[in-house]
Amino acid sequence: MFGYVTVNKGDLTFNEFDVYRSYYCGLCRSLYEQYGLGGQLTLSYDMTFLVMLFDSLYEPETTKERIKCIVHPFKKQPARRNEFTDYCADMNVLFTYYKCRDDWQDERKAGRMAFGKLLEKGYRRVCAKYGEKAKKIDLCLRELAAEEKKGNQDIDLMSGIFGRIMAQIMTVRKDEWYDDLYEMGYFLGKYIYLLDAYEDIKEDLKKGLYNPLYKKYEDPDFDEEIKSILTIMMAGCCKAFEKLPVIENVEILRNILYSGVWYRYETVRKKEEKHV
Repeated sequence: MFGYVTVNKGDLTFNEFDVYRSYYCGLCRSLYEQYGLGGQLTLSYDMTFLVMLFDSLYEPETTKERIKCIVHPFKKQPARRNEFTDYCADMNVLFTYYKCRDDWQDERKAGRMAFGKLLEKGYRRVCAKYGEKAKKIDLCLRELAAEEKKGNQDIDLMSGIFGRIMAQIMTVRKDEWYDDLYEMGYFLGKYIYLLDAYEDIKEDLKKGLYNPLYKKYEDPDFDEEIKSILTIMMAGCCKAFEKLPVIENVEILRNILYSGVWYRYETVRKKEEKHV
């Protein structure tokens, strides 16, 4: 995704951060084992959140190990892995491949095309494994690209399309929690899409690239309006989350949803204030 769904490290205990980090390292390991270095390069905090959420909700058999890696070659790091670690690794590669494809089509970034080629074999494997889900995500991304080419400024429609993509990723099973996870993913996806647009608005204006916030950018209360919209999106996400019977690691998950997701927003705002 975009690295927006992360922890607020300052509000976690040392033990909580170590637990969070172990899921991150576990995901990194799964990406490397399944997809090699190219897959490992797709590692994101966003998917780490999903691994933790699914682990806490479904309580699968989780292995705990200590591993070495390129980043930590001398000291073994704790890592936790289960079936959802592999699922999130698959979704990470799938989504990154689609993102590379879209970046190449939109901006002709050679580096993104090369990275996409590196992931192509893994992408095909994921599509074969999750055919229906991959097809739905692909259709949503194509719809999003088509509307972007039209210059569509309906932010509810545009963010909603991305919300449906996140909803597909978060509905890992068709069970009693499907609806709550879908709703949670839908609102989280809308938040991510709009925050990404908010962060890029000035750069997109300079480069003449599409941004769904051009129309609103002209409003004198633009910053406050966007913050209000983002708050509504996360309120919907958190409301769905609180319906889930999550106990283990719930404080870490709440740290991410109620505080961590706002870290990037605050970074953007501080940057803007410096230029005023």
